[in-house]
Formats: sequence, structure tokens, C-alpha cells
Amino acid sequence: MKFLLASLSLLTLSATAADYFPPSDAQGGWRTPKDANEARALAGVDMAKLEQAYRAVERSNTENGGLVVISKGYLVFEKYFGKAHRNANPDMASTGKGFTSIACGVMLQEFKAKLPQGLDTKVYTQEFLPEAFPLRDPREADIRLGHLLCMTSGHNGEGATPSGVIKGTAQPLKPSKGQDIRDVDGSSLRVPLWTAPGEGYSYSSPAPHIASMVLRRVTGKELPAYIEEKFAQPMGWGPWGYCLYRGDVTMAHANGAGSIALRATDAARFGYCLAQGGRWKDQQLIPADYIKLCQQSLPYNPHFPFSLQFEHNQAGQIVGAPRDAFYKTGAGGFCLYIVPSLDLVIYKLGGKDGQWNPDLTRIPQPADNFGSHTNPPAPPKNGAYENYSIPRILEMICQATIR
Repeated sequence: MKFLLASLSLLTLSATAADYFPPSDAQGGWRTPKDANEARALAGVDMAKLEQAYRAVERSNTENGGLVVISKGYLVFEKYFGKAHRNANPDMASTGKGFTSIACGVMLQEFKAKLPQGLDTKVYTQEFLPEAFPLRDPREADIRLGHLLCMTSGHNGEGATPSGVIKGTAQPLKPSKGQDIRDVDGSSLRVPLWTAPGEGYSYSSPAPHIASMVLRRVTGKELPAYIEEKFAQPMGWGPWGYCLYRGDVTMAHANGAGSIALRATDAARFGYCLAQGGRWKDQQLIPADYIKLCQQSLPYNPHFPFSLQFEHNQAGQIVGAPRDAFYKTGAGGFCLYIVPSLDLVIYKLGGKDGQWNPDLTRIPQPADNFGSHTNPPAPPKNGAYENYSIPRILEMICQATIR
């Protein structure tokens, strides 16, 4: 009889998982299984396999990092190493592009009257980007919001060896100047086009920042203020911000291309909202249709599996993960993964020491005793690290789920 009652209790808890939304950390935070058996019964995960995934994260080429896993609304795993911990606000680098995109998705719904064509809206106009005039290239007039958010606006890729992709075939591009934090708006608009809008994919950070400039014009709010209203307050985030400070430089505007700084369990809250189709408690914070577009190839980008700032697995190229999985990476080894069909959210932390410097945000980062903290293993004598790629970590954790 005791076994039957216990089983019924577990079934009742599991049945209500879809209606669970965690309170803020200040109000108690995520629910957690008490042991490996409960993690298996309630959250459907094999803790031993999650430990293996963590060891892979720990051995990746990153100075700091961690792994936070949410399964069926349970915080089943939380471990950190190096400078990482729950109360820190690291520079999440390009992981922030995903937040910019989702904010744009909310904007498209809230301001339909201003943007009746949605993602098809041509944005290089006096209404949306007066700063861009006179246009430097006549092809800019054909750039649509969907192009900016799918990295197919034609803006030149970044780095010393940029590349472009046309229908799956990569080609080298000439290096060009990228964003300048002293003038992130102006420098983004000055990046040249390597091709016409829609004709090729190239990972170019100015594109999502220009989308954030459009958001600023349409909503009348800075990107952080819009994110605070639409996501941070209803989801109960703790202190968060953007990395706006670089020595004596204070950026005039938050960079829509990245450098958002959330605490680990709040990054997981954002991912959990996406996994629930944009719902949070009794509110639809994010349009469900927009989230679905992040998980599939779009006409704006037929060149590479990258839609609305997220890489997706629609074609099943990541063999060990469901096809509805999507994720956004950031320099230094950050990645936020969402797998709706498994009710699974994974936040992989990384970062060089500089990304964990609180001077970037000027937000206090008190020490904490949440989760576990380990010392990363010393690198091998030849200086090489084991290569656990972003997709491989996703596969390992998907394989830890019990279906």
C-alpha cells in the first residue's frame, strides 16, 4: 500500500509538471529532486549520465563554466567550475543574440500596426533607421527584418577569416571592420555588404544589433528596458544587465549582438519559457508561432540551419537530439539549449576570466553556496583539450533523458 501511495504521488507530481513555473530565486527558486531516484521518477533523467556530460563540459577548452539542466520543471543538475557560480552575471557574449531575437518577436506582435508585414518589413527606411541615410549601398533598401535576424542581410562576416555560405557551400570573405563599442550604432551601419540580402548567410554581429535599433525606434524603449518589462519582471529574474563598461568607455546603447548578463538559473527560466511555447503561468509572454520559426528553416535563410538567431536541428544533423531542439551559443563556450519535446532546458556556461569580471556590468556578484563547485582538471602536458562540441553536449544530455 505504501508503494502504491508513493507511486500515485509521483504520478500526480509528474502530471502537473506542465503547469509548473518556478518562483524567483528570492522566493525559493526551482524545485529540485532530493536524490537520483527521485530525479529519475519525477524528472526522467539519469543522473550518472548527467555527471558524464558535466565532466565533458569541465574538460572543454574553457577556463570557467558550468552546467545547469532543467527537466520537466525540475532543476536536476547545477555544477560550476572556475569563477562561475549562480550569483554571477557573466558576459554571455553572443548568447544574448537569442534574447534580442525573442524581444523582436514580442515587438512584432505588440506593434502589428507599425509592422504589418512582420519579418518581411523592409527596415532601411527613414521611419525605422533614419541613422542609415544616405544609404551606403543601394542593396540596403531591400534588407528585411527577417534577413537581419537570420544573418542573411548581406553584412560582411566578422573576424580575421570571415566566411559566407551559399546553399550550404562556404566561401572566404575579405575581412572588414566590425562593431566599435564606442559607437556601436554607427559602426554596425558601416559594415559593408558582401552579397545582396537573402543571397547568402554570414555570421555578422552588426545584423542583430541593427534589429535592436529598429526595436528601439518602434517601441520607444532601449533594449534592456524592453527585456525587463517583457521577460525579467514576469519571470522573476534577479539582478541582470548588459556589459556596458569597457574601462573608460560606457556604451551608449546595449548591444543587440550580445553581452547580456544573467544569473544561471534566470537564463534557465528564459529557456524554460521558450520550451513551454512562450507561456509563463497564465501569460503568453512570447508568441508561440515565433518560437516555432526559430526551430525551422525559413525562406530568409535557405543556406544554413540558423533561424532568427538560433541554430536548429530540423534536418536532424545532430543525430542524438530531437529535431525540435534549438540553441544559441556565445563566445567562450556559452550555450542555451531548448528541447521542447523533452521538456528540457540546458544552460552550458563557459568564458574566459575577463567575461566574469563584475566591472563589465557593475552589478554586485555575491558569493553563494548553490549547486556544486569543482576544480577543473589540469590540461594535459601537450596543451590539448578534449574536443566536446556544442552539439555533442546536447546529444549527451538528451541521451540522459528517460523516454
